[in-house]
Amino acid sequence: MGLYDRDYTRVDSDSRYRYAPQMRFGFPKITPVVKWLLIINIAVFLSAIIIRPLGVLVYRLFPLEPDSLNRALQLWRLVTYQFLHDTADIWHISFNMLGLFFLGPTLERHWGGRKFLIFYLGCGVAGGLFYMLLVALNFLQAGPMVGASGAILGLLAACAILFPHFVVFIFLFPVPIRVAAIGLTAVYFILVLTRADNAGGNAAHLAGIAAGAIYVFSKPWRERIQLKMRAGTWEKRVAVERNLQLEVDRILQKVHNSGIHSLTLKEKRILKKATDAEQKRYKY
Repeated sequence: MGLYDRDYTRVDSDSRYRYAPQMRFGFPKITPVVKWLLIINIAVFLSAIIIRPLGVLVYRLFPLEPDSLNRALQLWRLVTYQFLHDTADIWHISFNMLGLFFLGPTLERHWGGRKFLIFYLGCGVAGGLFYMLLVALNFLQAGPMVGASGAILGLLAACAILFPHFVVFIFLFPVPIRVAAIGLTAVYFILVLTRADNAGGNAAHLAGIAAGAIYVFSKPWRERIQLKMRAGTWEKRVAVERNLQLEVDRILQKVHNSGIHSLTLKEKRILKKATDAEQKRYKY
């Protein structure tokens, strides 16, 4: 997979993408989280091949296996399966790592490392959960699943929405990224519906794309919810401070009228709390 930025399409791009990171033809500058994801995936793959007993152990403990209730409830497998790839199929890890290498840095620079990592792993988790759901519904047969394809296709969906000027190379043919995303979605939907070979993997691919698209499209209402929550928290804090100030004023008036010895233990605690809060406010 390759990817480049078509300069001649920028003028026609939606204004909301004007300040988005741009990618030109060539190799992208690697970013920290993408670098470590690449290192971990490749290291696990090679270690499993070179050190066979280690490979047997890792591929027994960490793939996603919904055929057993006990293993299905081992939730860490929803994350760990993403770092395992079929050791008999070099193309499996190759395509996934190429996708991560070309698509990941742009999203990491756009969102920041922490948000990017959560998004990447979240798309993979969504793929695993969807596969497990279809198995639970007896729509698909259970079997171990490995691979980062769900996460990678989540990256593809996000880039297709955020950076529509991108073009990807699929089997050496340049394809607009949105065409690639829509086309792959249709293909995976049909493969899952017909229960074709690797239907479980295709289910994870489909869910990864859906999770990536939903995350990006839901950003406006997620931000509105966050603003409302922050506003609600701020209003509660203001109300608490206002009530505290009213109580302090009453206590100080009582001290003025009857002296400090007239205060109850609760009133003394309120006065101390207000004093500590005032000192803390002016400390900074």
